[in-house]
Amino acid sequence: MDNLEQYILDNTKPEEELMHRLERETYLRVINPRMISGHLQGKLLEMLVRMMRPQRVLEIGTFTGYSALSIARGLEDGAYVDTIEVDDELEDIAAKYFEASEYGHRVRQHIGSALDVVPRLGEVYDMVFMDGDKREYPDYYRMLMDGGYLRSGSFILADNILWYGKVAQPIAHNDKHTEAIVAFNRMVKEDERVDNVIIPIRDGINLIRVK
Repeated sequence: MDNLEQYILDNTKPEEELMHRLERETYLRVINPRMISGHLQGKLLEMLVRMMRPQRVLEIGTFTGYSALSIARGLEDGAYVDTIEVDDELEDIAAKYFEASEYGHRVRQHIGSALDVVPRLGEVYDMVFMDGDKREYPDYYRMLMDGGYLRSGSFILADNILWYGKVAQPIAHNDKHTEAIVAFNRMVKEDERVDNVIIPIRDGINLIRVK
């Protein structure tokens, strides 16, 4: 961690103990623990939720539950987040922390492919946090925009949109993740139905608003 990042963390409200334990357990037990949102991004999600005041939130990619709890923390009473994770081996860790959190009742946990689960839920969402399989980002976007799951004024926050800087470099042969993210970013930019801006926090968030 460089000095500037440490300064940012030192001058942001501290992480609550439950979230600290969740992050620590993720690093101890899970492959690729850096996929966790972590304190800075989690706090940003909470603040955005408080500003947007969504009633129905969709998260694609639960991982161990850090971002879902960050979203839940910012929600008003009566609002909830549907969080979907394709890897059933992560279900128990996330569920344990949802149960332990005072905000866990605002989280509805689902296991499976978002491309299958979202149509079954049949909800219209005010906000979507997209952090699933990067190769499926274009498919998620088409599903959400064409399937009637968003309304005018809904927001999509797509995570890892800079993909460690690979999006600005020649794409390596057979690099399906980078190809899909580049295609997704282009798709959003060219879509007249939305406005967007890429925020270069951590690995980048594409902030998208449906007109």
